[in-house]
Amino acid sequence: MHSLPSQAMRPLSLTQSFTRFCFFSSSPSFPFFQKFQTRPSIFKNYAKSPLSIRNCTSSVTAKPSSEFHRNRTQPEPDNKLRAIRELFSKPGVNIDAYIVPSQDAHQSEFIAECYMRRAYISGFTGSAGTAVITKDKAALWTDGRYFLQAEKQLNSSWILMRSGNLGVPTTSEWLNDVLAPGGRVGIDPFLLSSDAAEELKEAISKKNHELVYLYDLNLVDGIWKESRPKPPSKPVRVHDLKYAGLDVASKLSSLRSKLVDAGSSAIVISMLDEVAWLLNLRGSDVPHSPVTYAYLIVEIDRATLFVDDAKVTPDVMNHLKNAGVDLAAQGAQLWLDPYSVNAAIMHTYKIASDKYHGSSGNERKHKANMYDDSNGQSRGPTGVYRTSPISLAKALKNSAELEGMQNSHIRDAAALAQFWVWLEGEIQNDAKLTEVDVADKLLEFRSKQAGFVDTSFDTISGSGANGAIIHYKPEPGNCSVVDAKKLFLLDSGAQYVDGTTDITRTVHFGEPTARQKECFTRVLQSVSFQGHIALDRAVFPENTPGFVLDAFARSFLWKIGLDYRHGTGHGVGAALNVHEGPQSISYRFGNMTPLVEGMIVSNEPGYYEDHAFGIRIENLLSVKEVDTPNRFGGISYLGFEKLTFVPIQTKLVDLSLLAEAEIDWLNNYHSQVWDKVSPLLDGSAHQWLWNNTRPLVKE
Repeated sequence: MHSLPSQAMRPLSLTQSFTRFCFFSSSPSFPFFQKFQTRPSIFKNYAKSPLSIRNCTSSVTAKPSSEFHRNRTQPEPDNKLRAIRELFSKPGVNIDAYIVPSQDAHQSEFIAECYMRRAYISGFTGSAGTAVITKDKAALWTDGRYFLQAEKQLNSSWILMRSGNLGVPTTSEWLNDVLAPGGRVGIDPFLLSSDAAEELKEAISKKNHELVYLYDLNLVDGIWKESRPKPPSKPVRVHDLKYAGLDVASKLSSLRSKLVDAGSSAIVISMLDEVAWLLNLRGSDVPHSPVTYAYLIVEIDRATLFVDDAKVTPDVMNHLKNAGVDLAAQGAQLWLDPYSVNAAIMHTYKIASDKYHGSSGNERKHKANMYDDSNGQSRGPTGVYRTSPISLAKALKNSAELEGMQNSHIRDAAALAQFWVWLEGEIQNDAKLTEVDVADKLLEFRSKQAGFVDTSFDTISGSGANGAIIHYKPEPGNCSVVDAKKLFLLDSGAQYVDGTTDITRTVHFGEPTARQKECFTRVLQSVSFQGHIALDRAVFPENTPGFVLDAFARSFLWKIGLDYRHGTGHGVGAALNVHEGPQSISYRFGNMTPLVEGMIVSNEPGYYEDHAFGIRIENLLSVKEVDTPNRFGGISYLGFEKLTFVPIQTKLVDLSLLAEAEIDWLNNYHSQVWDKVSPLLDGSAHQWLWNNTRPLVKE
């Protein structure tokens, strides 16, 4: 097992010595409970129901990956699978199956390379997926964004499970089917949330299977060994107050008022973007995400950060105040988010609580206490098991954060205008550019903009059929040349010191077919909230959850029998993660989080013809209150304000399909693009912007 320089990556060490960590504490000087009751809180409450997942109506069922490699008659040898199966019978392991999720110990979507265990064992590099390995089978589950990518990357030893499709079992259903009753299913408890582990344990118990927590050995690490990349060690930096908009003391004060209201003494924060937002810190441990690997415990009178001290600069030392704190003192009631805190931390804390109370582990009593939302205090350590209040507070952008997002998007738009001028010129000159060449050149243009830090995700640069791979990542030596006769999809984004961008444009360098123009126009209508346009123009009552709006965006595609296998929109952080919750605009109707003023979401409907082409148009939007002639029920009504200002290629628009109001929307959008972005451009880029923002007239 490759050793890590910092036990911070293994949360169980909270019960061990902390000699490898720095402890930082901030104790704002303000009155105690009285001030908590009177200070306006940035941590708002909104109703949230349990999450549920809806299956699609597709008839596609699970198929072995070998079916997509028809030239192979036998599954190819997989030395990694053979090696990991040899560990199943190791003393202290003794399992029949092993689950390898995508996440790190902080439940991150994007993770450092050294924690990409699922990618290492399976060869599938998408950001979402779960691998399950038994003694004679291996299966990988992923969602519709990655079906085509997984087909390409999995070898014939793997079964591809298309999650959400009709007839495709869940991981627990599959395990219950392929394992003999009484099997032992191993997990690394640091890599599953407490909630997910409990759900899995209950599901497989139907066949008397046991969920085995392997605390001391991750089996993938056991075969990865010396070739495993080293953990990141880049320094942490302070996020300037002029971009954060709220100082750390104010954020901690609001959080502590929530602790008091819940009858809690402390909260464990493990989500990396929550730690970064709350402490106004940024890092670079995770590619494309300005976060650092750390844990934070906030108590009523102090806050303790657990982080590798090698990453702490003098500037950061001055930003945080030093102190130490115990995890669970007598009488403490700790706030733990079962959706994000990993099973190892949760399980260890419950064991400690049970030992303190002399509990015999009565399951019924334990489960009742687990989800008890009462404010009563106990005499010993107990838990408040609720969703972290930081997630929603972080999603509601303050004025400084919104200003930073607006400013960074305008600079980003200028970089994109310069890039498109260059690319169109190269294509016209018959240059042979690969998808990687294009992505690299875009990075070059962006890096010249003020405040540029990094890309916000791997650029999706897809020509022709590769555009149909929803989260396609071109690789050097294994990608296509950009074809002037095919559609080209470019989904990209950047991290700036003041904001985060995410934009998709689909273009054609030649003459698009009538079919391509029809599909593009239907997607465009979706963008405007009768499509892309439809969502952009939507007005809706407060407390409306995102899934209600998802149907608006799909409606114009549905009219001609088309759809897409991904959500319409995701939350976006302010100079933070490009994917942020709790809000979303998705067909997954279990997310009841309402859209609230100050939230930022993407608007990205699409259409994909497998092995042919892909179309997606994406802008970012901020939620704002709108003035309506009536306010039925005395409530507010909300709408969207555009953040993204980059031309949409009108060559691909079939004007005969657009109503006058939709043409007006497109012309008005392009007028705003010109007004906001043209002052930053000159020369050919300025001319390009003028050419691509001229108004359309329906004949």
